[in-house]
Amino acid sequence: MASGARGAWSEWPVDHFLRTGHIAARDGAAVRWFHAANSRARAAEAARSNVHMVEVDVVLRGGDGDPILAHPPDTDSDITLQEWLAQMGSTNKGIKLDFKSLAAVGPSLELLGQLGQRLDRPVWLNGDVLPGPCGSCAPLDARAFLSAVTAACPEATLSLGWTTGCHRGQGYAWPAVQEMWRLCGALSQPVTFAVRAALVPGSLPPLQWLLQQCHRFSLTVWTGKEDVYSVEDLLLIRENFDKSRVYYDIFEPQNSEFKKAIGIE
Repeated sequence: MASGARGAWSEWPVDHFLRTGHIAARDGAAVRWFHAANSRARAAEAARSNVHMVEVDVVLRGGDGDPILAHPPDTDSDITLQEWLAQMGSTNKGIKLDFKSLAAVGPSLELLGQLGQRLDRPVWLNGDVLPGPCGSCAPLDARAFLSAVTAACPEATLSLGWTTGCHRGQGYAWPAVQEMWRLCGALSQPVTFAVRAALVPGSLPPLQWLLQQCHRFSLTVWTGKEDVYSVEDLLLIRENFDKSRVYYDIFEPQNSEFKKAIGIE
């Protein structure tokens, strides 16, 4: 781990926020998330809120301009990544940059590097680098993405995922999970695997195997707004993995119902 403030970039949120007194137990479900803070209003709301981690989607304005916060197919926004990073730098919140294009990675990492020591908290860099179940979007080029982020930000935590659609009852196949391990086996940085809630119950053995390969691996469970899944699905995930190695970036009402079911308010 790097020394100084950047050392916190690779610190697991459960450890960082437990150490700083923001959560009471080493439990990934205790870490609160703010998803898609992709506008000035959403960024301000996230900054005021009691969440621990804030996620944004990063693209280039118009496809070839400055890095901005927007989710495809949008290519414009009322806030740039530079403005957002400055705003988050004045808070104590961890950040997750979800790159929607490979072209956005280099300029974004340059802006991130300029903040450097001001960000003494977890920094996650996310990309969907492999095709997954029912995925309709092309993944980022895995080798190019990993080469860029490990060279520019070796202190950051990597968040890697598969392109997916949501069809409950399906899951991440063994070959797709084994290919992810081949990509990550030589990495020295912590890696969290972004997995879709509705697909995890059908993927328990391969995902359990993946986490067994390295103590630096974790899961981050996410959902689309229209996804069909239940609190029981989330409880099944919790029962089958180390609770300190699974994070939940999920929407309401399932988020509150899940936290209530496990005794976390």
